[in-house]
Amino acid sequence: MDSLQYRAQALFVTQFDYDPDLVAWAPGRVNLIGEHTDYNDGFVLPCAINYHTVVCAAARTDALVRVVAADYGDAFDEFDISTTLQSDTDPARGWVNYVRGMLQVARTRGYPVGGLDLVIAGDVPQGAGLSSSASLEMALAESFRQLFAWSVSSKDLALLGQAAENDFVGCQCGIMDQYIAATGRANQALLIDCRSLESRPVTLPPDTQIVIVNSNVRRGLVDSAY
Repeated sequence: MDSLQYRAQALFVTQFDYDPDLVAWAPGRVNLIGEHTDYNDGFVLPCAINYHTVVCAAARTDALVRVVAADYGDAFDEFDISTTLQSDTDPARGWVNYVRGMLQVARTRGYPVGGLDLVIAGDVPQGAGLSSSASLEMALAESFRQLFAWSVSSKDLALLGQAAENDFVGCQCGIMDQYIAATGRANQALLIDCRSLESRPVTLPPDTQIVIVNSNVRRGLVDSAY
């Protein structure tokens, strides 16, 4: 992750001509047991993987939010956080809706937010079922928690990310992806009861290796019946 962080920090300085206040990150995930059960209030057993999304962030003194996406050719978005944010309907700019959605839902739920400069970079394969979107949401949520001094738990951040995905992005996902991205730990899976949101860590045997195979068949949940 060091090279990913360095890339994001270097781009932040190039774009904004100053150093970020902080660097936040969150992992992707793979689910070991329990498919399509999280949004049906069942049990799941995901674990975090060693692919991440990194967010370099700095607070501004105005209401302007400027965002650069390193993995989309340094694509840029800018908006006023004091207005009601709208989703971008351009399919090539779907990434901006996760940023806007997180901030819009946070504000409607009473979380303090303000202007920001952000650079996002990641190595979680997109559209591969490894939850690149939840990784982005939780990296953003962690940066907001630190910058705006939110007194909330990691579970609260997961619920915020799920709400942004459901209500703004338009994907009616369950809680699993955001929950493990917010709370995942090395060498552990997490057993989650998606009805009560109770969870407990499950330590993986030391001789266990998890192998993830990318079929290169892209899936897009927002445009599906999911």
